[in-house]
Amino acid sequence: MPEFLYRSKKVENLSREEFIELLPSRERRRFKRGITEQETKLLEKLNKFKDQKGKKFIRTHCRYMVILPEMIGHRLGVYNGKEYIPIEINEGMVGHRLGEFVLTRKRVQHGTAGLGASRGTKFSASKK
Repeated sequence: MPEFLYRSKKVENLSREEFIELLPSRERRRFKRGITEQETKLLEKLNKFKDQKGKKFIRTHCRYMVILPEMIGHRLGVYNGKEYIPIEINEGMVGHRLGEFVLTRKRVQHGTAGLGASRGTKFSASKK
C-alpha cells in the first residue's frame, strides 16, 4: 500500500504538533488557540477505540473539527442538523473539516407541475 503524504511529508512519522505546522493558516491558528472540550472528548474516544478502526461508529456534533492523521480509518457519524450521516475517514480528508463531507441541505428535485399548479392547467380536462 502506498504511503500517504501530506504536503510532501510522511504523515505516520509526524507528531500532532508537527502536523499542525503543515496545515493552512486558518486551521493552524485554530489549533494554536486550543481545541474545544467536545473535540477533546472526540479525540479521546477515537484513541479509546483505536483497535476497532472501521467497526465502531462514533457519533459527534463537531462539524468544525479538523481531520487529523490519527483519525484515518475510523467511522464517524456527523450530525447534519437532523440525523447522523456516516462517513469513513480516509487519507484524502486530512486537513479538511468534518462538516465539509456532510451536507446540511438536500438537493432540490422539482417534479412536473400538477393539475391546478398553473393557470394553464386550470381549464384543461383532468385524466379520468
